[in-house]
Amino acid sequence: MIPALYARRAVRSFLPAQPDEALLHRLLDAAVHAPTAMHAEPWGFAIVQDPARLKRYSDRAKAMLQKEPVAVGWGSLAPAHADEHRALLGNPDFNIFYDAGTLVVVCRTTDRPFADADCWLAAENFMLAAVAEGLGTCCIGFAVQVLNTPQAKRELGIPEEGAAVAPIIVGVPREPLPARSARKAPRILGWLR
Repeated sequence: MIPALYARRAVRSFLPAQPDEALLHRLLDAAVHAPTAMHAEPWGFAIVQDPARLKRYSDRAKAMLQKEPVAVGWGSLAPAHADEHRALLGNPDFNIFYDAGTLVVVCRTTDRPFADADCWLAAENFMLAAVAEGLGTCCIGFAVQVLNTPQAKRELGIPEEGAAVAPIIVGVPREPLPARSARKAPRILGWLR
């Protein structure tokens, strides 16, 4: 099997070095080779490497989520984790981007059917390519709401009809990636023959 697929982990601790522009272009090239409905390629990418802006987005996201903790972009926070999330969001030292130096936001540029799904496929390609390059990534659901505010969309260059779909932090992991975790066997709901 593909080693990167089994090696990918959510990384939340990075060395200070940022991936360089050439490396980010290689990862983005891998992203755009994802499958896409009707060959629409409805994705665009916003890259943020400005620590002050990342901090500002983090602070705004925490404030928004403390007011409306269920609005994380694609669903609600699981009640089992509500206390943990409340504590994180209330901690002034917590940065939703885990102090990573690079955020890549996979955005849809239209509101066509399947555009979000296409963007998630591109995000997975990006993350697998990052692992193959020795980098770590983590999708940051806490960021979706703030990145879709009119101000952030303007700053990031996201068209009005578009949206931030998959915010991904990327960088050199501070520690070696943990061993592969066990996963449940595929749950087959039906197999019609």
